[in-house]
Amino acid sequence: MTSPDHQESPKITEERFLDIGGTDVEEEPENDDSLEEIDRPWNPEQIRVNTKQFSLRNALDMIDDESLELAPDFQRGRVWKPRQKSQLIESVLLQIPLPAFYFAEDADGLMRVVDGLQRLSTIHDFVRGGEGENFTLKGLEYLRGAVEGKRFGDLPAPWKRRINNTQIVAHVIDPTTPSDVMYDIFKRINTGGTPLSAQEIRHCMSRDRSRDILKAMTSTKAFNSATNGMGGHIRMNDREMALRFAAFWLRGLEEYARFAAMELFLRDTTSLLDSSEAVPQQQVQNLESAFGKAMENALLVFGEQAFRKWPWRSSGRNPINRALFEAWAIALAQYDAADLDRRRPAIVEAARDLMTNDYDYLEAITSSTGDVRRVRYRFAATSRAAEAGK
Repeated sequence: MTSPDHQESPKITEERFLDIGGTDVEEEPENDDSLEEIDRPWNPEQIRVNTKQFSLRNALDMIDDESLELAPDFQRGRVWKPRQKSQLIESVLLQIPLPAFYFAEDADGLMRVVDGLQRLSTIHDFVRGGEGENFTLKGLEYLRGAVEGKRFGDLPAPWKRRINNTQIVAHVIDPTTPSDVMYDIFKRINTGGTPLSAQEIRHCMSRDRSRDILKAMTSTKAFNSATNGMGGHIRMNDREMALRFAAFWLRGLEEYARFAAMELFLRDTTSLLDSSEAVPQQQVQNLESAFGKAMENALLVFGEQAFRKWPWRSSGRNPINRALFEAWAIALAQYDAADLDRRRPAIVEAARDLMTNDYDYLEAITSSTGDVRRVRYRFAATSRAAEAGK
């Protein structure tokens, strides 16, 4: 084993920064060639999108009676500043046409907002928000003298009617559209300043059961302690990491090899979690217990460096690495804390040596991390490191 004292200090890996700030999760470039070879090109007849027109009153009524869903827990869509919200309402009052919305309809007739969540949430908050929730208009450009400082309830009746009667155009994705095609549509139609992440799209496409499971897994003290408080992440990176653990814990490497692409694997696992027949409640409880144990063990062994690249002679702390997260979480879920505590120095040494001297391992956690050979290699190498000191 190479001595730590003779290693060069590597650069700290950069995390991805967005308009909302740092994500504290390392960007994961993927080679999408494998995806392009699967079920493409789409048959145009499978793409079914109907265009409908609604009044804002009708759309808000559908939100209130839960036939139009604003994607629960979808935090990224609600980050507009007060002035942005007010100027959207001003645009409606000025009768400036709003950009088209995209909704996705399921087999039960429930529709989810795919594109336009910020706009529709803002309008709903202003018009239907309860006391203390509906905001005051401020920072207007053209109607300052008329409605500045007013809430919806303060507006004259003609202004209220103008908002309620405003017509919006919505492109509704038909429920008969295959899920893979729907996912591709979701990726293409994002019009906001920050496109939806893969997990945000999965969230839009999923049902309450998988959402609740992933939320429960990432709301625990164990998870937040091991990930420096990542629960409730604004880009849903926390939910994706929990989903990755669930996918490999429930299904294993051989099942992953059948999909040969991380996105397809995670999408299919989301569908499984939505089914109480495929994943019964007892299995969900076992999953959540194993995940909690993995988080506690990761914190015990690696402390604040859990799930981060930590080569010898590194300074500072890298962002969380998703490939390391899934491999180490799965590996550590099977051990008792007392055993790991005794072997901690040996495990840390083995892990850091992997991240310093094993170039195949470094490739497996850095680029094309969904490649089947690299997935197999990092799981096998991580498992061996977790056995160090025995």
